Amino acid sequence: MGWTDHVIWWHVYPLGFVGAPIRDWAGPAGPAAADAADRHRLDQVTAWLDHVVALGANGLLLGPVFASATHGYDTLDHDHIDPRLGTDDDLDALITAAHDRGVRICLDGVLNHVSAGHRLAVQALAEGPDGTYADWFRIDWDAPGGPRPAVFEGHDGLVELNHANPAVRDWAVGFLDRWTARGVDAWRLDAAYAVDPEFWADVLPRVRAAHPGTWFLAEVIHGDYPQFVRTSTVDSLTQYQLWKAVWSSLADRNFFELDWALRRHDEFCATFVPNTFVGNHDVTRITSQVGPDAAALAIVVLATVAGIPSLYAGDELGWTGEKTDGWGGDDAVRPPFPPAPDPGAWSDAQARTFRLHQDLLGLRRRHPWLVRARTQPLELTNTRYVFQTASDVARLVVELDLTETPRAQVRSGTGEVLLST
Repeated sequence: MGWTDHVIWWHVYPLGFVGAPIRDWAGPAGPAAADAADRHRLDQVTAWLDHVVALGANGLLLGPVFASATHGYDTLDHDHIDPRLGTDDDLDALITAAHDRGVRICLDGVLNHVSAGHRLAVQALAEGPDGTYADWFRIDWDAPGGPRPAVFEGHDGLVELNHANPAVRDWAVGFLDRWTARGVDAWRLDAAYAVDPEFWADVLPRVRAAHPGTWFLAEVIHGDYPQFVRTSTVDSLTQYQLWKAVWSSLADRNFFELDWALRRHDEFCATFVPNTFVGNHDVTRITSQVGPDAAALAIVVLATVAGIPSLYAGDELGWTGEKTDGWGGDDAVRPPFPPAPDPGAWSDAQARTFRLHQDLLGLRRRHPWLVRARTQPLELTNTRYVFQTASDVARLVVELDLTETPRAQVRSGTGEVLLST
């Protein structure tokens, strides 16, 4: 087993976590620049590392940290940390503090697109079709009203790179190489599904050659997961099919959907180990989706099936938040956190939820074979689901019940009760 077989990620959206200005921000020269000056906000994430360890996680999966125009995914400068978070030295300090605690670091690599205000995009349009950077982007030079670059999913502020250009590929390798050399252990590849897998197949092996053991997680929502892994050479991808089945089977009282998804999950695991989750920065929080009692069952599933799990920060305290459409629709699921954890201020419900997460992550650590386990249904109705999760050396039996009050139980192969909600 490598280190990735043992990692459990705590997923943070940094700009929201530290309460940085987002909607009134327009890059380092924007109207909120003075508010960002000399603010070493990334230290606040460092202050939560002991919480990560106490929870039982050992990885910090960070959303975008590089200089951007607004929300982090409209990158302005891949060479420097966003001034709203601090300085490059602040990231170095966070990496060191994490590694001192045995916590791995994963950064968000946004390589499908850049901000429309990125200097290369601006220069490409200014210089015209014969310019140095004209072929770094896919630009319709004859569009009505003037040249128009291809944009990501209709967002005019997100200009897509031309991934077929060897210069763009070399630039991506350089970006990943520089930051990996500073101690980054892994990368989440944002919007990887929108990029030709051949781009990743060229870029990633070159980074691995310089930094063996680097792990690459692709954001992929729909499609043929195994084929994407094989073609792109990524190590893992986001298991959205299982995420959807977990919450909707609980909300709809239909465990047949979860059973179907776990059968598919087994098929995926024959090719790669997926990244499993029940929450992230782009979706409504699990407690808001299904309520606190059923949310406990979702965490039981996450802790007992194959995969490399990630927990979205705040879910371990039962936080709520609904994602909505429109500008600012992510705010509720990307809230500011206190400057440091204060267990004494937690409600009884929050303390119970945290303890459940601790117990489940502890159970998973005592059974490291779960990362590559296989599941088999033993009993299935709309409101009751019992499945076995097993390897060649051990097995667990997981019981989920929605018949009355949602409850779950995990037993060993010999019938010993290991955990009950």
